[in-house]
Amino acid sequence: MLGKYNTKAFISLGLTFILMWISEATDAHVNYNYTTKPRVVLPPNYVKEMRPPSKKGSPVIVDFSIFVVDINSINVEDMDFRVDMFIHQRWMESRLEISDDIFEEGDDYVTLLPEFFDNLWQPDPYFLNSKIAEIATLTHKFTSVTLYKNKTVRYAARMHAIIACQMEFQLYPMDIQVCPIYIESFSSNNQKVKLRWSDSGVTLNPELKLLQYNLGQPLELEESDGYMPEKVGNFSRLTVYFRFERQIGHHLIQTFAPSSLVVMLSWFSFWLGLDAIPGRVTLLVTCMLTLVTMFTGLRADIPPVAYVKALDLWMAGCMVSVFAALAEFVVVKVLDVQYQYQVNRIPKVLPMRISNMEKGQCATVASWEGGAVRSRKATQTPTTPGQTSLQGNGGPPKPARRQSLLSVAWTDTDTGVEKIMWREIDKVSRAVFPILFFVFVLLYWPILLMKSS
Repeated sequence: MLGKYNTKAFISLGLTFILMWISEATDAHVNYNYTTKPRVVLPPNYVKEMRPPSKKGSPVIVDFSIFVVDINSINVEDMDFRVDMFIHQRWMESRLEISDDIFEEGDDYVTLLPEFFDNLWQPDPYFLNSKIAEIATLTHKFTSVTLYKNKTVRYAARMHAIIACQMEFQLYPMDIQVCPIYIESFSSNNQKVKLRWSDSGVTLNPELKLLQYNLGQPLELEESDGYMPEKVGNFSRLTVYFRFERQIGHHLIQTFAPSSLVVMLSWFSFWLGLDAIPGRVTLLVTCMLTLVTMFTGLRADIPPVAYVKALDLWMAGCMVSVFAALAEFVVVKVLDVQYQYQVNRIPKVLPMRISNMEKGQCATVASWEGGAVRSRKATQTPTTPGQTSLQGNGGPPKPARRQSLLSVAWTDTDTGVEKIMWREIDKVSRAVFPILFFVFVLLYWPILLMKSS
């Protein structure tokens, strides 16, 4: 009986020792985990609403840096662009109590859980000119908090933002857009928090390429204080300027070269005679409609601004050149109709005039011009090149014909060859139109390149 009680006591004592060992091991494990939890570095009287202590009158310095991963969706209609980036903030928090147990051997920093950031005082910078700015998430927010032995806190996050940019298109398609990003403290004025670019500043991804733009480098960085009337105070502000230079190669191939060829095609109409009226009209009208269609499509790529763009001037120059060629065709056609009308009427009136001169029925000679009759004295009539006065009782009919055709045709005094005005206008246009267009091109490009530079 006694042996049975001894056995039970031994078993009970053994269980007691086992439970005590498990309890100690559990406590040790709990204590170990507790020492590695972020809250162990916060003192009991820590107030996260108060900024870290600093010298009297000195603000807390927050170093800021950005690594730009990608820039895309440069939208000229909404005048904004999207940027994906890593942001880094660094500041000194002297109130932390740091134990060496939380650092691995050989390291002077430890990466803590993102929840630790919620228990700390934190600066509140925001993007002043952003439409959307948010931290990227997948299964959790892409953020991290790093604590250094010298009590420096480093916060990192992956963000994407849509930044508004006031774009100017006077030099389009050789425009250069300068788009800033303003970073400012929201609630703490410049006497409490001072934002400062770190040594790395803003870094671009070396593999970053834009579709229609060249990104100017290096980027311009600024540190300033801006007065915010809605918050009644001066606030520390960081600014980075992105310079987007539009690539002209696309527009040279798609815009300037085709429109120049269309203008040159319109010059071929000057070599087509008036016997090819359908072909000449079709050529000029087709050139005009081609330019209108081409420039209508191009205008859809940019917002309808109120001022004149460089592309508008090019459009106007090309369309005026083709329109002038069409107007020249109308002029020469009218002159040809007048010429044919007078040529067909003059042989009918010449016999009447010659008969009157031979019979001497009156002291004046009737000069018929286009069906109108005017009386002139037979003597003392001045002569001009291409004209011959009628003296005496008769005169050759040929000079009288030249006088009637003076407005649309004349005789060359040197060669005696008859020249028709509409044909001469076509010959002159073959040289004048190309010269004027090339002068326009020579003035357009140097001025545009000078202003864009």
